[in-house]
Amino acid sequence: MKKKGEPESHQKDARNGCVSRFSFFLFHFSFNTKETAGRSLDRLARRRFLRNPLAIVSLSVIGLFLLVAILGYLVTPDHTPYCNQQYLELATLKPFSKATFLNTSDLQPQTSNLLRRMAKGEPLPYTATPIIEYRYARDSIIATPYNGDTIVVAASEASVDTRTFILGTDGYGRDILSMLMIGSRVSLSVGFIAIAIALLLGITLGALAAYYGGWVDNLILWLINVVWSIPTVLLVIAITFVLGKGFWQIFIAVGLTMWVDIARVVRGEVLSIKEKEYIEATRALGYSTFRTIFRHILPNIVGAVVVVASSNFASAILLEAGLSFLGIGVQPPMPSWGMMVKENYGYILLDSAYLALLPGLAIMLVVLAFMLLASALRDALDVRR
Repeated sequence: MKKKGEPESHQKDARNGCVSRFSFFLFHFSFNTKETAGRSLDRLARRRFLRNPLAIVSLSVIGLFLLVAILGYLVTPDHTPYCNQQYLELATLKPFSKATFLNTSDLQPQTSNLLRRMAKGEPLPYTATPIIEYRYARDSIIATPYNGDTIVVAASEASVDTRTFILGTDGYGRDILSMLMIGSRVSLSVGFIAIAIALLLGITLGALAAYYGGWVDNLILWLINVVWSIPTVLLVIAITFVLGKGFWQIFIAVGLTMWVDIARVVRGEVLSIKEKEYIEATRALGYSTFRTIFRHILPNIVGAVVVVASSNFASAILLEAGLSFLGIGVQPPMPSWGMMVKENYGYILLDSAYLALLPGLAIMLVVLAFMLLASALRDALDVRR
C-alpha cells in the first residue's frame, strides 16, 4: 500500500527486498529439506541394517577375521615367518595336545620393531627340541628327545617349557591354529585387492558404455559378453600362466575376471539414471562428462555397487581357495586355506579329518558372512521399502 509522501522508488525497493527475502527463504527451505531428507534416508538405511541380526552377526565375523589378519604374528602361537616351524616328531597331534620342549640359547637374538613382527614375524632366538622327558642334575639338564638319544646341556644355557597345540599339528608338525590365522590374510587380501581392481574396471567401463551409447556401448558390451562366456576358473588359470604363480599374481588374475558383474550392474543403473532431469540440467549447465558421471551419476548407484561387490568378495575368496587347492595360487611356505585343504584332504578317511575340515570351515564362515552382508545391504538400501 502506497504511503502518503513516500517516493515511488522507495516503494519499489521495498517490494524487491520482500521478494528477495522470500526467494532466499524458499531456497534455504528447499536446500535444508533436501539435506534433511538425505540424512533421513541414510539414517533409515543404517537403522534397517543394524536391526537385522544376521547383518550384525556377519559383520562381527568379518571384523574378527579382519582383526586377526591385521594383527597377524602378534597373536599367533607360532610367530615365526609363515608359521613354518616344523617338528616332525609332533606330526598330527590331536587338538589340545601338549608337548615339552628343550630350548637352548645358542642363536643370536634378532631385534625387530613391532610393525615388522606383525607383518613378517620373527625367527625363534633359540633352538626348540621336542623331548619325552628331562631331569636336572646339579647344574645341567639331561633330556631325552624322541630319537632316544640323551642331551646334556648347562642349566644356565637352556630352559624347558610346555606348549599346548589348541587345534593340533599337521603332517609336518606345524601349528594348525597359527596357519589358519595367517591364512586369513591371503583370503581377505585377495578379496580386497581383487574387488578394488574389479571396481575400477567395472565402474569405468560400465559407466562409459551407458553414458555414451552407440559404438562405445556396443564395443564394451561385446567385451563384457566375451569375458562372461569364458569359465572364470579357466580364465584365471590362463592369466596365472601368463603372469606366473605367486602372491600378487593371484590378486591381479582374480580381479581381471570379476569386473564383468560390476560393469553390467553399473551399465544398467546408469542407463536408468542418465535420462533424469538433474542429469539433463548438468548438460545444460555445461558440466564436463567426467563431472557428470563421477559427481552426479555414480553417487546414486553406490547401493547397487556395494551389494554386488560384497557378493563378489565371497566369490573371490572361493576362487583363491580353489586355485590354491589346484597348486596355482599362493606358493609354499605361505599358508593358505585352500592349500591346507589340499595338503590334508588325505586325512579325511582317517581319524584326523579335522585337518582338512578346519580350513574348509573357515572358508565357509567367511564366504557365508559376506553373502549375508550383501543380502542385508540389499534390504537396507532398497528404496522401495
